[in-house]
Amino acid sequence: MSPQSIPRTHPARRNFNSYQIACGLCHRWFKTAAGRTKHRNSAHLPLSSPTPNHLPATTSSQSDTLSRAVNDQTSGNEDDQGHDAAAENEPNPGSDRDVGGEAAVVSEYIGPTKRLYRNYHTKLDARPCDADGRFLPPGAPPPPIEPKLPSDWTPFRDRTEFETAEFLYQRNQMSASHVDVLLSLWASTLARHGDAPPFADHKDLYDTIDASEVGDIRWQSFEGNYTGVKPSTNPPPWMDTAYDVWFRDPRLSVHNVLSNTNVENELDLRPYREYSVHGDERRWGDFMSGDWAWDQADLIAEDPETIGSMFVPIMLGSDKTMVSVATGNNEYYPLYLSIGNVHNSVRRAHQNAVVLIGFLAMPKTTKEHAANTNFRKFRRQLFHSSVAKILESLKPAMSTPEVVRFGDGHYRRVIYGLGPYIADYEEQVLLACIVRGWCPKCLANRENLDEDALHRCRDYTEALVEEGTLGELWDDFGIVGDLVPFTNDFPRADIHQLIAPDILHQVIKGAFKDHLVDWVEKYIRNQHTKRQADKILDDIDRRIAAVASFSGLRRFPQGRGFKQWTGDDSKALMKVYLPAIEGHVPQDVVRTFRAFLEFCYLVRRNIITETTLNEIQDALQRFHCYREVFKTTGTVLTFSLPRQHSLKHYFHHIKLFAAPNGLCSSITENKHIKAVKEPYRRSNHFNALGQMLVTNQRLDKLAAMRADFLRRGMLHGTCLSGVLECLSKRNNLADDEDVETDDGPKVIEAHLQLAKTPQGKKRAQTVAALAHELGIPHLTTVLRKFLFEQTLPNDLCDLEDVPFYECPLYEGKVSVFQSASSRFYAPSDPSGIAGMRTEHIRACPKWRNEHPRYDCVFVNTDVSEAGEQGMHGLEVARVHCFFSFTFRGVTYPCAVIRWFDKVDDGPDADTGMWVVRPACAATHSPEYAIIHIDSIFRAAHLIPVYGRQFVSQDLRHQDSYNAFQAYYVNKYADHHAFEIAF
Repeated sequence: MSPQSIPRTHPARRNFNSYQIACGLCHRWFKTAAGRTKHRNSAHLPLSSPTPNHLPATTSSQSDTLSRAVNDQTSGNEDDQGHDAAAENEPNPGSDRDVGGEAAVVSEYIGPTKRLYRNYHTKLDARPCDADGRFLPPGAPPPPIEPKLPSDWTPFRDRTEFETAEFLYQRNQMSASHVDVLLSLWASTLARHGDAPPFADHKDLYDTIDASEVGDIRWQSFEGNYTGVKPSTNPPPWMDTAYDVWFRDPRLSVHNVLSNTNVENELDLRPYREYSVHGDERRWGDFMSGDWAWDQADLIAEDPETIGSMFVPIMLGSDKTMVSVATGNNEYYPLYLSIGNVHNSVRRAHQNAVVLIGFLAMPKTTKEHAANTNFRKFRRQLFHSSVAKILESLKPAMSTPEVVRFGDGHYRRVIYGLGPYIADYEEQVLLACIVRGWCPKCLANRENLDEDALHRCRDYTEALVEEGTLGELWDDFGIVGDLVPFTNDFPRADIHQLIAPDILHQVIKGAFKDHLVDWVEKYIRNQHTKRQADKILDDIDRRIAAVASFSGLRRFPQGRGFKQWTGDDSKALMKVYLPAIEGHVPQDVVRTFRAFLEFCYLVRRNIITETTLNEIQDALQRFHCYREVFKTTGTVLTFSLPRQHSLKHYFHHIKLFAAPNGLCSSITENKHIKAVKEPYRRSNHFNALGQMLVTNQRLDKLAAMRADFLRRGMLHGTCLSGVLECLSKRNNLADDEDVETDDGPKVIEAHLQLAKTPQGKKRAQTVAALAHELGIPHLTTVLRKFLFEQTLPNDLCDLEDVPFYECPLYEGKVSVFQSASSRFYAPSDPSGIAGMRTEHIRACPKWRNEHPRYDCVFVNTDVSEAGEQGMHGLEVARVHCFFSFTFRGVTYPCAVIRWFDKVDDGPDADTGMWVVRPACAATHSPEYAIIHIDSIFRAAHLIPVYGRQFVSQDLRHQDSYNAFQAYYVNKYADHHAFEIAF
């Protein structure tokens, strides 16, 4: 099925029927294929063989040869999004003033505490307008949207049909044959009632989705051809091949994102600069808070016709991806688009803010011609020419604003501009038209990349191309002089400036996994005999495997010794690697890793302040200093590595584009799963691209319809509750029960709650039984001290001085729980749109029916108003049980814990992590306590201080917390832990 065969109007619908096989030549339907054959032989002429269903070739209406000939070219937030402050609350706009003193910005407080303020751009201020582009008066309501009935589920008949289609096609991804089986089974249960399932068969399901006009952007194609000089005899096959490029109109894709009601509150309409009230400290967060967006707005505003418009940066990303290693042509080249106005959290959460707009061509040839210079130039220029062709529809509105309707109902005049391009290093080389091994951002020589050098820019590159020979450009500047980047076709676009930082490939996969981890192994093998080196490396693997379980932490049961590394594997190894090598490598190696990890975790923050920038620079300087140990020991010969060199540019990147975690290639790699890999698996693998395009189009339509139905308030509650509500209205019955859904609003203060279901008879049900189960004979005494604190919160006496008989006694029933969940604000980690994250803390004697698991937690012990920072205001404890009980009419949710004592007043100098050890009473017995769960902040992760001892081969990860005398508080467990455990 081709994308062009998708119907554009609502098809005639048919109900489910046991006659499922159509004749195809008349209106008759049959139960079996044999019945249809008998009918055709008697009623129709014999049929010819059907045409295979495959990706259509380009047609005259769709195909278009690239306008630019591709030839051989042998010649030359901490606070919620701000609310408008009252006019009288004018913060200090800081340095954002014109020289003459006239205010160049509009300053507004954001958040209810007024601790932050923003200076907004005054000229490109996204003023609402009407459909013709005439600006509306301030406060004018948006024009009414064309009304639709609340019961209008077009192209579906009702909510059940829509949610069934969404479940089968999007969530379950059920095959066509399985859909038919399910609908047949469904029909068997409804036949006795004279009813039918929502769809007749899979074809009816697909046709109904295809009939939607919401979110409908057609796939188009054009051809790329070699137009240079060809040999007179036997030209290489690639010279005569036409290469198809499939794409969707990026302009309409941007319109869909801007009109999406799901992200209307997650858009920045104006460039801004954010400051803290205390000291006017600058803060960089979402993309529009960077200097690049502000500077672009200044350039655009030089044209008076653009005043009052909204600047929309167009972000792009591309990366080849493999869908299968076992079958034929299994590599694809998707091109993605997003806009800089959406918040980083939305882009990372894949809330339809990153859209697939094309599949680029990948010219291939025989081994004989693969290294041919002309072929390589053609392949590279085809990429640039294809991207330029795809983006053509955006170009007019890069100079003259166009009117677009937004999710809030208002029209606004928008003007586009090419923004950052998300790509790994190999793709950056292609984009910047440079030689591999050189930096796409600066002119540092490939032999010494860390030397200070000027930044590359379009004007300087063009001047060099005009003056130098191709050989000089290649050897002295790393420039491929006979290639033209696609950005040269668009205004205000400089590819060298627009290449985005890539934390995944530059920092995590590159500098960490490919460089530092490999260097440690090389160092160990250089310094020891083969037998001793193998023994040490095996011990490092055992240390990694022995790390205790933790929410969201990937385990390595066999250590790090596996061949197929993914980005997630590298991220997980970063969290546990440093303590594993300590004792086996020199102190400077440990400090190298500490400095690098601190750099990595700092640049991953969702908000970066001027203080954070200084910390990033300090970490980078320490990293460059301590890594010299690898050169002095002969482990490596040079540090002139493009990915590691790129760390130098993050300071500049952050100022330009704000927090790098909104521009990481992990965003596009994750998009591969939904846009490429899953659609490929759903295809029959024969000419799969056409089927993949159709699948993506249907998925986009379902997402757009859901957003439309949500905007119209038609998806409250569940499908069943909606049906029951309709039935109750028909029967004039009152319904007093409101159904509310939790959209995950942003809450700064952490909240912990016990699991919904207690263990009942599976666990202890009285205090005495719980004391016996936990092996804590004095648990009743501990509980009495807890009740004294809870019932007399204003009593300042030390519990040790309180007479035992004055503590309340409770010996009744308790309810034991296996876990509790902590919900807290962690926008730097994988989280929802609002930055909220939920993790589970376990305390159970048999985790997954295998072994006990008792997690550790951070406990907030500082109750002063000022509040201590980091670990000075937190303690660490291990939870042995969650339980609740009711005393004098009050229910107390509690945890039985064992405290850990801090070994020192600060973190370890080498690793940067705090060291703790299990607390003991005066009798050297374990020190237990009972605390209210409200004092628990979140889960903590501890890693043993291994020292120089080798780990026993019998040590299991579940015994880690019992086998060692001291532990590191793992601040690298996730980014939130890094921000609090300092």
